[in-house]
Order: sequence, then structure tokens, then C-alpha cells
Amino acid sequence: MLDKHRTGPSATLPEQRRRPPLRPADARRTVERVMTERCRAGAVSCPPEAVEDALLVTSELTTNALLHGGGITGFDVEVDSGGVRVSVSDRSEALPVAHAADDERGRARPGGRGWPIVCRLSRDVRVTELPRGGKRITAVVPLR
Repeated sequence: MLDKHRTGPSATLPEQRRRPPLRPADARRTVERVMTERCRAGAVSCPPEAVEDALLVTSELTTNALLHGGGITGFDVEVDSGGVRVSVSDRSEALPVAHAADDERGRARPGGRGWPIVCRLSRDVRVTELPRGGKRITAVVPLR
């Protein structure tokens, strides 16, 4: 059975209707809570490394939505034996990109490492255009 926790205009959580998290910390708390509930119930095994990876991917996706995507417009987390599926929607249709660590003069450039982190820690990453504009990025972090 898949445990779904969604926030957004058309999604309803079991306990109440919610808006998307406004901060990465809120999204991380949601992921941690959902994973803890599923692991405590014995539905899945959640090694500490998998929890850490899922929290880092959540942080990167939500931070990128705020910095580059015009804000978070939707957030979902689902946990099953296959992994933790984190989806973050934003207003931008621009695809994520990885920036070189150095600029044209060879000096270290700040930022630009979030997308490679998401891709490295996730088993599957998908970017989907949304019908009303914007995009949804879904990353599946394996439960090793």
C-alpha cells in the first residue's frame, strides 16, 4: 500500500487540507514525519542513510523551486517499499541545470550543485510540464 501525503490546491491530507510548504524546513519535517510513520508501522524499512538522502533531496528541490522556479506551488511525498517519492511543483517551465563549479576565469562559483545532488541520490528523476504552466519534479530516493 502506498502512503500518500499531498499538499496543494487539490490535495487533501487525512488530517486536514494544507497548502504547499513555504520553506524547505517545512518540507523536510513533512518527509521525516511520513517516513517515521511508515517505518514505525513496519510497512517499510527506513535506514538512517535513506532518511538523510530523502531529506537532502527534499531540501534541494524545494530550495531550487524558491530560488529559480518562482515559488513552491505543490508538494507531495509518498513512501512505499520502492522508496521515497518526493514531488515539488513550481511556476517556472525552465528545466533544471547544473552549473560548472568554476567560472570562466577558474574561480569557484557559489551554488549550482543542488541538481547534481538530486540526480546522484535518486534512483529516478522526472520533470513534467503542468497543464496550467510550471513544472513538477519528482525524485525517487531508494530505501537501501
